[in-house]
Order: sequence, then C-alpha cells, then structure tokens
Amino acid sequence: MKDLLNVQDYLFSIADVGDWEGEEEHVAETLNELIHFAWQQLPDDLECEIIDNLINGIWEHLRGDLALLEAEFEELTDWVIHYIQSSLDEQKS
Repeated sequence: MKDLLNVQDYLFSIADVGDWEGEEEHVAETLNELIHFAWQQLPDDLECEIIDNLINGIWEHLRGDLALLEAEFEELTDWVIHYIQSSLDEQKS
C-alpha cells in the first residue's frame, strides 16, 4: 500500500522542527534523511495506517533529542532500522 502514500508528505521544513538554537536547518535535514531512509526499509505491501504511524513515530521519538545534533548519521540509521523492525514485530503479534 506504500504506493498510495508519498514520502514527501512526511518531510519537515525548518519551521516544523521548532527552536534548536540556530540548528533548525541541520535538524530538519537530518530528520528528512532519516524519513527517506525509513521509507526505503518499509515493505511495499504495508498498510497505510501502519506506515503513517511508523514515519510519524520517528519524529515523536526524536523530538527534542540532542541525538539529532550529536549522533553520527550511521547511529541514527541503526536506530531507525531497530525502531522499524521492532514496530513491525509488534504488529505481527
């Protein structure tokens, strides 16, 4: 069902991320890269509601987290992989 959604609808602008003391552009870019990365990890036949919850959950988990500024991108993508896998496993049970 992924083909019914568009990753562009989930991306953040600088205004969307809030105040990061001058680092808003960096946070928005990192977040958008993580969303694109997550999108690629999602199965094509996943229900739209689950996709929506997973992608929105990335921001919910990372909102205000200094990891967006301090962590290496590889660490963040490892977190995304774990987050998606564990969320999908929960859906199956």
